[in-house]
Amino acid sequence: MRILFDQGTPVPLRHSLAAHEVRAAFELGWSTLSNGELVTAAERDFDVLITTDRHRPHQQRVTGRRLTILVLPTTSWSRIEGNTDIIVRALASIVSGQYLELTW
Repeated sequence: MRILFDQGTPVPLRHSLAAHEVRAAFELGWSTLSNGELVTAAERDFDVLITTDRHRPHQQRVTGRRLTILVLPTTSWSRIEGNTDIIVRALASIVSGQYLELTW
């Protein structure tokens, strides 16, 4: 699975997702793209966008897309690190085009 990390998604999470191809928006020079532009660009090359931006559904259309959007409840690496199993399970069960906000 090809995964894109949005701004704010802690890069160390990549180590817990070693079974997947993971890139960060800043690595691709996409850190200046607006949210809508980022989703459109990501949809061309990625299966999943992992973000911490819970406002996406209010900012743009997230339904009817091929790209799955997985929203983490925090940007705090220490909180995410303790819940990587939840993220891995969510990725294993997602369907294309799904919008999923995780909680823990």
